[in-house]
Amino acid sequence: MTDRVKGKVAVVVGGGQTPGETIGNGRATALLLAREGARVLVVDRDLPSAEATVSLIRGEGGDASAAQADVIDEDAVRAVVETCTGRYGRLDILHNNVGASLALGDAVATDLTVEAFDRIVAVNLRGMWLACKHALPVMRAQGSGSIVNISSMAARSNYPYLGYKTTKAAVISLTENLAAANARHGIRVNTILPGLMNTPMAIEPRVAAGVPREQVIADRDRQVPLGRKMGSGWDVAYAALFLHSDEARFITGVALPVDGGTSVS
Repeated sequence: MTDRVKGKVAVVVGGGQTPGETIGNGRATALLLAREGARVLVVDRDLPSAEATVSLIRGEGGDASAAQADVIDEDAVRAVVETCTGRYGRLDILHNNVGASLALGDAVATDLTVEAFDRIVAVNLRGMWLACKHALPVMRAQGSGSIVNISSMAARSNYPYLGYKTTKAAVISLTENLAAANARHGIRVNTILPGLMNTPMAIEPRVAAGVPREQVIADRDRQVPLGRKMGSGWDVAYAALFLHSDEARFITGVALPVDGGTSVS
């Protein structure tokens, strides 16, 4: 199938990525949406990283531009939506790929600092809400729109670090609230729960902490029932493409695991 989001305008928040050897969820999603016909505004706190994604899209003949924003800054988030509507005239897809754990200082409950907890909540939860807050009025005026918020299977598993698990569980409730409140406006809001993924955000902090890369990958691979191998950013991207496409026009409020069967094994 081709042109599954042809003519749509997408904002991918977190469309750059942490440096690493593989592709991240946000960059893969931005690339795939562009391949399927969307015009994409790639947003990231790291503007050069967003611009690198744009270069990849344009290199394939796609239509994309970059914008810088830190999701904890409401003025910056509002400016992204204004940039999108000013540049493209509408906003059909909001893809919220934000969140981190160890990189934000996450820890078990007794070791987690107040400063780190507040930082994790600000990035993983408040930032996601702010993007929705400013995109929703545009989508309501259009009478249509699709939002996908990236949660994590950490919300439903024995994830050891309190901040990430708590905020990613809250993203599911955020999504359900927005789905219920905006269905009458023709807006669908869903969430994806990635499991163990071979992405820079998941792998690089553990390698930086001193664990050999091969060990990190092997330890994570053996936990995955389906093929005994982690997923990739492309697995999340294809799930997102479906949820953002008209094929999912009767789907809202769902929390979709993309986890290789971990949650049912």
